[in-house]
Amino acid sequence: MLFGVLSWLVWRGMFTPEGAPHPHGRFGGANRVTLFRLGVCALLASLLGESLPQQAWWAVVVLATATALLDAVDGPLARRSGLASSFGARFDMETDAFFTLVLCALVWQADKTGGWVLASGLMRYVFVAAAYVWPRLNAALPPSRRRQAVCVVQITALIVCLGPIVPPLLASALAAISLALLTLSFAIDFRFLHRAPSTET
Repeated sequence: MLFGVLSWLVWRGMFTPEGAPHPHGRFGGANRVTLFRLGVCALLASLLGESLPQQAWWAVVVLATATALLDAVDGPLARRSGLASSFGARFDMETDAFFTLVLCALVWQADKTGGWVLASGLMRYVFVAAAYVWPRLNAALPPSRRRQAVCVVQITALIVCLGPIVPPLLASALAAISLALLTLSFAIDFRFLHRAPSTET
């Protein structure tokens, strides 16, 4: 049931008013890479609630690291193949959001931090839900290196937290710092959208 809800959130996030349909005649290799990443996320999500031995956590770290590294492949691949699109960018972003939420849940399950770590994974979905109340949050944001950097820091920190040799105190510190950076990043985007001219009629 949890996986079904999370999958719906990814799908819903791709089709908010700011999204766009896929403009090309074929799905493309880049989107297939993203789809593969989403499949690995589903595999990781299936581990939630399971009792895992220490060796299994190393496997989780390896899978999560491979998924994170593949995030650097789909964008350049789409541009080289001439199949870059807002759909692909959105698909990639929502997969990152789902990946982050799954990592947060795994970090909590591993008893590396308290339940507060879930705030990092839920922030994107709270933002999407808030757009129902305040439609101007659906407006497109300009590309941002800051947003990309924070995403990389967030995912990297969570993967490090999952390492069996990382003590809970260090994991909590890493997760707290990355959460603070993510909160600041969302606050900057919220402020930008708040100040942008309204397109509501």
